[in-house]
Amino acid sequence: MAVPEGHPEGVSPLNQGHKEPAVRIGLTPETRRQMWQKLMWVGIWLAFMGAPIGDLLDGDHTTAATVLGWLGLATFVTVYLALVLRHTARPPARATVYGLLGFLAALAVVLSLTLGSPWLVLFVYVSVSCGATLPMTLATWSILVTTATMTVIGTRATHVGDVVPGLVIPAILGGFAMTGVRHLIRTSVELREARATVAQLAANEERLRMARDLHDLLGHSLSLITLKSELAGRMLPGHPDQAAQQVADIEQVSRQALVDVRAAVSGYRRATLPAELAGARTALSAAGIEADVPTKAPEGLPAAEEEVLAWVLREAATNVVRHSGARHCTVTIGERQTLDGRFLELRVQDDGKPGPGPASPVPGNGLTGLAERLEKVSGVLETDSGRKGFTLVARIPLIPDPSTTPLVSGS
Repeated sequence: MAVPEGHPEGVSPLNQGHKEPAVRIGLTPETRRQMWQKLMWVGIWLAFMGAPIGDLLDGDHTTAATVLGWLGLATFVTVYLALVLRHTARPPARATVYGLLGFLAALAVVLSLTLGSPWLVLFVYVSVSCGATLPMTLATWSILVTTATMTVIGTRATHVGDVVPGLVIPAILGGFAMTGVRHLIRTSVELREARATVAQLAANEERLRMARDLHDLLGHSLSLITLKSELAGRMLPGHPDQAAQQVADIEQVSRQALVDVRAAVSGYRRATLPAELAGARTALSAAGIEADVPTKAPEGLPAAEEEVLAWVLREAATNVVRHSGARHCTVTIGERQTLDGRFLELRVQDDGKPGPGPASPVPGNGLTGLAERLEKVSGVLETDSGRKGFTLVARIPLIPDPSTTPLVSGS
């Protein structure tokens, strides 16, 4: 996990830009790299086009038939890729889907009838396209009709025993397998939408909680200030001493209200381990990194120690997302007995690029900033950059020892 020295602290992984994730099923490619990745994922199955390509290269057809065969094959592959690639992310209009499927089926029929049995494999791709783009009931009938049509045409050019095991089974299995992939894509999209809805609801609930807390904090104080202001105004002409007392009370109430508001805002801003564990899990998953993160934080930890560990976790998760290139990240937190006593240990380990070697760190930046935070609670920060991966360990004594001098490893 490489750590930049200029990385700002105090920024949640959820709000950080992260490395370009690998293309995932159901997502529209946003970059050229993702488009090529998805194209390779779909295009790898074009290896079964070896039969028609070999037929064209054998030279058994006339020049005109060979040229038309190449044109027909290129057109078929182009339409197939356009249909499958587009439909796994943003489905086109239903009429467009039906039209493209009909065109693929017609082209498969024409090429098979005119050029021979090697071209029957095109029906397998038609079956897969039906499974990938049509609703379940319609896809089932389309796959069966496509397979039956292929069998009928195949019996005219070759023995049925060669067609059934070689093409019928792949056509049926491939078509129905794609219906499962389509269902997985739809479920994945719905899950992302549900997560976005849950996040929005959580934000709305937090706003309502903040509004209730501020109302409870300021409602009584402001009402009292208003009442005493009116009372002081009435006393001011004839009883200046009493009016001065009311003004002093107003000052006291307003100062206390200011203290309460500052305490409340500090509580909102204070980083907590449960929130950072959830944030790290979400950020790592969003970056395409397999995350093994605890669901619960230790209980009974003092506020200062908890906040420091929360900052460490936030910084570590952010750096894994942005700089490590890791595929897996493990976060563990728990008690550990060492020769120096009992510690609460937070460990963040990834399998990405090794971290930086020893350097002259700039105070306040990167890991040095975390070490400075840990020093305030007698904590220790250690890093380990192996051949593959990076490990960050933060330890806080459960019984703080003022005589202990924290040791910092790494930069």
